[in-house]
Amino acid sequence: MDRCLRLILGDQLSPHISSLQDAQPQHDLVLMAEVKAEANYVRHHQKKIALVFSAMRHFAERLESEGHKLIYRRYDEPPVHANLLEAVRTAVAQLRISRLVVTEPSEWRLRAEMEDWEAELGIPVEIREDQRFICSHYRFARWARGRKSLRMEHFYREMRRETGLLMEGDRPAGGKWNYDRENRKALPQNIALPKVPSFESDGITREVLQLVGREFDRHFGMLEPFDLAVTADQADIALTYFLDHGLPSFGDYQDAMKQNAPVLFHAMISAYINIGLLDPLEVCRRAEEAWQAGRVPLNAVEGFIRQILGWREYVRGLYWQEMPGYAELNALAAKRPLPAFYWTGETEMNCLHQVVGETRANAYAHHIQRLMVAGNFALLAGLDPRAVNAWYMVVYADAYEWVELPNTHGMALHADGGLMASKPYAASGKYIDRMSDYCRHCRYDVKQATGDDACPFNYLYWDFIARHEQRFHSNPRMAMPLSALNRMKRQKLTDMQSQARMFLDSLDYAEEGEWT
Repeated sequence: MDRCLRLILGDQLSPHISSLQDAQPQHDLVLMAEVKAEANYVRHHQKKIALVFSAMRHFAERLESEGHKLIYRRYDEPPVHANLLEAVRTAVAQLRISRLVVTEPSEWRLRAEMEDWEAELGIPVEIREDQRFICSHYRFARWARGRKSLRMEHFYREMRRETGLLMEGDRPAGGKWNYDRENRKALPQNIALPKVPSFESDGITREVLQLVGREFDRHFGMLEPFDLAVTADQADIALTYFLDHGLPSFGDYQDAMKQNAPVLFHAMISAYINIGLLDPLEVCRRAEEAWQAGRVPLNAVEGFIRQILGWREYVRGLYWQEMPGYAELNALAAKRPLPAFYWTGETEMNCLHQVVGETRANAYAHHIQRLMVAGNFALLAGLDPRAVNAWYMVVYADAYEWVELPNTHGMALHADGGLMASKPYAASGKYIDRMSDYCRHCRYDVKQATGDDACPFNYLYWDFIARHEQRFHSNPRMAMPLSALNRMKRQKLTDMQSQARMFLDSLDYAEEGEWT
């Protein structure tokens, strides 16, 4: 009898996953395993591990209720497996499995390992396309072929045409493809913010929390309180709440930041999409329906859909096209170690103190906090891309290399030399002051560029521009800062460069073992 083993990974928790599409529950087996290699290849935030393990266990219950025969290997129960191959090999040997079916992993490292599994196991191994993504590898490669630059905006427009999202015939709804210029408003001081949906832990989640607290207590971040969605039904509640209460104002204030308010009008559903609890195209269609019903403005729904249909699909396509060499790029020759405050939050720069502290507590920060605070400092300071990428992989619940690496390497650090972004996203303290209230609570003066009270982002910014002046002199999008640099008095620039060196030299830095 042809007995097939179907492997489900921890970020493939969808009943429509391709590896299950032709499953025959009467004699096929489904394997799910919590293994050491996947939990520890970086020291993931404790909340992320708890989210994935709890969601896996709930999904396993769902599969069993639908008639599937399941083998589930828990992290702390024998037989304990070091990696996925070991778990599969044990099942193949014990249960006379004749073939293995798996949906392609989301990360290059695991996909490369699976290429050898057929030889390792001695049975046919079928690696199927992950159809939860809107754009296939082939489709992205066809779009990218022959292009001198791979800009997200051009890709996004093709995805709009193909899906029909926010289209009126062959034209974009409202006459414009992109409403980003309308989505940069500072947050009014007394605006009411929606509450984030929270979910009470059931018996399964409480068991997982005990496990994580025992086995991963030295990992980054706070484990409790834990109130994340761990089932598709709960994730749907979180999505519905956002569509009703967050999306109407999301467009206007998606770039805003506020002291002690980590979510604002953001959806906080990316972790649920990335592990399969929500379908990305369905999320986009429901947002579009809210606009069509007149409940949300066009700039809000376009900005939200662009993040999923545009950025999410684009970075995934770029990742698979450029790996494995992409991870090794370091176009700006950045080599400085990661400051210790990225782990502790102990810094007098209030914006970084806020972002790291909220990240420790929630395994979450919204995209502007990630790009224009944590990422902007890393860019200006010339931090080693390996260390910065490892940090982003560790600290966020939605971080998987396919999405983390291009966003960090390309957008935040410009380490790919402009393959992804046409300019580095470098900014002084003026940007942070305009888009947040962080500077009002900071011991540094955002209006000063030199001196003991000067905001470090100010002198670090101009040091960065001067350091890379030759590299960016032919980039039209860098014309304004380079022109300002050339008009600047030499002594002022020299003072800022000197203060930048002294400031960076004064920081405590983490050892490599702290982030690998």
